[in-house]
Amino acid sequence: MKILHTSDWHIGKTLYGRKRYDEFEAFLTWLIETIEQEQVDALLIAGDIFDTSTPGNRAQQLYYRFLHRVAASSCRHVVIIAGNHDSPSFLSAPRELLKVLDVHVTGSLSGDPADEVLILHNTAGVAELIVCAIPHLRDRDIRLAEAGESMQDKSRKLIEGIRDHYAAVINQARLQRAALSPAIPIITTGHLFVAGGQTIEGDGVRELYVGSLAHVPAGIFPADMDYLALGHLHVPQCVNDSPVMRYSGSPLPMGFGEAGQEKSICLVEFNHSGSTTPADVRLIRIPVFQPLERIKGNWKEISDRISRLIAEHSCAWLEIIYEGDELITNLPERLQSTIEGSSLEILRIKNNRIIRQILDQTGEGDTLEELSVHEVFEHCLSAHAIPAEQQAELRLAYQEILTSLNENDGRAG
Repeated sequence: MKILHTSDWHIGKTLYGRKRYDEFEAFLTWLIETIEQEQVDALLIAGDIFDTSTPGNRAQQLYYRFLHRVAASSCRHVVIIAGNHDSPSFLSAPRELLKVLDVHVTGSLSGDPADEVLILHNTAGVAELIVCAIPHLRDRDIRLAEAGESMQDKSRKLIEGIRDHYAAVINQARLQRAALSPAIPIITTGHLFVAGGQTIEGDGVRELYVGSLAHVPAGIFPADMDYLALGHLHVPQCVNDSPVMRYSGSPLPMGFGEAGQEKSICLVEFNHSGSTTPADVRLIRIPVFQPLERIKGNWKEISDRISRLIAEHSCAWLEIIYEGDELITNLPERLQSTIEGSSLEILRIKNNRIIRQILDQTGEGDTLEELSVHEVFEHCLSAHAIPAEQQAELRLAYQEILTSLNENDGRAG
């Protein structure tokens, strides 16, 4: 049996105001072609299908059109879980209708771990796969806040809640397998941040989890699981060096920090000798649908690189970071003149020389455009002369508020 594992599509995401629907459509078309070429039996999408809890009409059109095409392909099952960017209520709304297409959606917890255990059958009606379809676990779903508790208590209760929930769902799956056949593999999904996971500057994940409580130790997952399909981190990677515990990563680079990173999906294959045989996992490289490039350096280094790209007939989107000593006050105009007549587009220009000059003259901090939300909070701590012994607690409280805001379901109620 062949299972395809992907995640973090973020349909609808823009890059410095530029819409990327053509890229998303190209990826989904390629994914359908890959499913047919590899004769995939089941597709697992481990969260963050959309970039926002209120996706626009074009994003929804791409999503539902894809599901319709999958239903007509060789793929017998699709399992979708909600990520932290998704609206659980929005994803779950058509779940009964989608079941007709063998598309199974888990948007949020129901209160009964058995509801997250899916038994998938082949065309003869025989059970062939068990999926623990565990969605993104929101803080309020698994931890009861209590007055006066310390941040250490909150962290401990959060991790214990996640561990207990996974244990309960996986135990239900094992009971189901014991009643059916020991040869049926069990796959577990998740959308979370495993401690030690790799992130990249500007991917939207690192910024969310700076100082967060929500780094989950890899030890919460049973060592004997057949495959763990994770979403949330955009860099393809294994967990604890295990070939069967993986983040598939995002199919498209979410920012210029991911430019040049090789993207992939995971093809997981089980043979017919039973689940005691380890799954064979192969990475399938995703083509680059829209090249991105970050160019840093002085004027000569930047202009030379642009000239090479033009000679290669590149159609890349560029981020330019000027770091030269020469003061160039008309940098945007000079850059636009260098790409005139080419297929290159500059989406962002950062002039570090101007920024340094202004900071030296004024002695003030960075502009809001150059600061992350965490850096703004650090400036506030300094501006209000908060005692050092209070800062650690305030940072964690601030992070907890940010996480709660990001997890708010805009479609609920």
